[in-house]
Amino acid sequence: MKKSNIYLIGFMGTGKTTVSHALSNLLGYEEIDTDARIAHGQGQSIADIFEIQGEQAFRDMETELLRELAGESHKIISCGGGMALRQENAALMQANGVVVLLTAEPRTVLGRVQGDNGRPILNGNMNEAYIRQLLAGRMPYYQAAAELEEATDNLSPAEIAREIQKKLNSGKICFDF
Repeated sequence: MKKSNIYLIGFMGTGKTTVSHALSNLLGYEEIDTDARIAHGQGQSIADIFEIQGEQAFRDMETELLRELAGESHKIISCGGGMALRQENAALMQANGVVVLLTAEPRTVLGRVQGDNGRPILNGNMNEAYIRQLLAGRMPYYQAAAELEEATDNLSPAEIAREIQKKLNSGKICFDF
């Protein structure tokens, strides 16, 4: 079965949202940012959802959104950093699109997210050592979910988008443009 959606997964600060914009411009696909969609639907920021409803409730919202998006096609879906940690979420993404893991070194991540208080997982722990520890714990889940992997350090979003397009065009992935 050919897949026509692209799911961008990875740790916060790896460039999922900015690469989504670049891929959308390159391919002409609609982009969906899952965090933005959830925040809009709840009328609260992600940080407020975590604080008021709890992380479990937020993770349940992510799963429900993936179920809703299952019938979509030709979308670029930028996923929150923890979305691929649930096996059910990974399976939903794999069944409905090509899952692309964006990676970045902890130093790069810190440089990109430093000063952003909308990252509840990092609040109070905005440092390279903590990011390295969290990333190490999450990487096996990310890699298990992904069909493609692309490093984002020292590349522009447009360069990353072109690299992803090349990999999708290679014929190794069953993708329907």
